[in-house]
Amino acid sequence: MMNEMMLLSDSPTMADMYHHILEEIGEDPEREGLVKTPKRAEEAMKFLTRGYHQDLETILNGAVFEESCQEMVVVKDIEFYSLCEHHLLPFFGQAHVAYIPDGKIVGISKVARIVDMFARRLQVQERLTDQIAQAMQEALQPKGVAVILEGKHMCMMIRGVQKQHSNVVSSAMHGAFREDRDLRSEFMDMIRLNGQNR
Repeated sequence: MMNEMMLLSDSPTMADMYHHILEEIGEDPEREGLVKTPKRAEEAMKFLTRGYHQDLETILNGAVFEESCQEMVVVKDIEFYSLCEHHLLPFFGQAHVAYIPDGKIVGISKVARIVDMFARRLQVQERLTDQIAQAMQEALQPKGVAVILEGKHMCMMIRGVQKQHSNVVSSAMHGAFREDRDLRSEFMDMIRLNGQNR
């Protein structure tokens, strides 16, 4: 038991690991500009992955309301920032989320918070898109949910193929949006109209 406790207390912190990384790349972690970097990097990583410590119920915080509205609700151009799980490099862009209410609506800011909750984890864009759609489905049981993400990936822009102008678009369609082509087209038209006004 004592040996286990000693091993636990001797476990390196995330800051220790960043200190080691600085050494591995050939830097001096003790020079003035880098002395506080390992701790700052630890705090940044915890912030960027805080979604692991959030859940849908807490995010919604009771902001689901009975409402007879049956027309499409769209929240567009939600900024998101995430980390690619393959290289730990950022990818970022805009999320567009739509749903057709079936007796329930959600506070608009909660849609953005749902996006953030899943974006602030190690991700791939395809899974992130689907997780947002599934969370909206779980929260509201709407007639349909549509999510489109447009992302730029640093792992593709600054390393590897180095294509700075590439843009990844992913979608998830549930319920009425999957079944009704006209509804999907209406959603896409609303997004395109917004893009023309930028």
